[in-house]
Amino acid sequence: MTCDKTPQKIQNMFDEISIYYDKMNNFISLGTHYVIKFLAIRKLDIKPRTIGLDLCCGTGDFTKIISKFYPRAKIIGLDFSSQMLKLAKQKNPLGVFIQADCTNLPFSEKEFDFVTIGFGLRNIQNRQKAIQEIYRVLDTNGRLLHLDFGNHNVFGKIFEIIVPFFAKLLGKNSEHYKYLLKSRQDFPTPNELIKEFEAEGFYLVKRIDYLFGTISAQIMGKI
Repeated sequence: MTCDKTPQKIQNMFDEISIYYDKMNNFISLGTHYVIKFLAIRKLDIKPRTIGLDLCCGTGDFTKIISKFYPRAKIIGLDFSSQMLKLAKQKNPLGVFIQADCTNLPFSEKEFDFVTIGFGLRNIQNRQKAIQEIYRVLDTNGRLLHLDFGNHNVFGKIFEIIVPFFAKLLGKNSEHYKYLLKSRQDFPTPNELIKEFEAEGFYLVKRIDYLFGTISAQIMGKI
């Protein structure tokens, strides 16, 4: 199948899978996804009285972790899917959430001290424009945390077997999960992504791999 990332299709897909998105993530990862998100966020070294933006926030895992463990920092969650945002608000009743497009962020230049994006960049049709927008709204000396699947290794192959199995077991829309598998396969490797970030003005601060490289975090800085 082709990996159709037209904005309307992506928006509709995540609206439709939102109700079982967290459940599937917990099944597929055996609960490890939340731990990995926490460990990756810790590497950002978030300071008090700073403000961050969580792009493609989904059901609000990153915003919840940051609000809980860094209560003196402010975080805004942004997503394209209204249904995902409803669940994020239920999970984080005091959180601030905005529905918007990552390729056209409704913020001024240099407005944020840090930006996070987890498992979302690969669903954006114009990835370069999204990276440019992140650079624009990030303040000088700010940090970007990107987290997603990493190297295409044997553990990634196991994931490709597990996802369709659980989707079928739970009776969910398998076509959507076929897309998610395809988007993972087509997504650049961490090293390729780092080069894309660097092409837009970022520099590599550190890369951290989890689960033998199956998941990878890249922390990029802005001069």
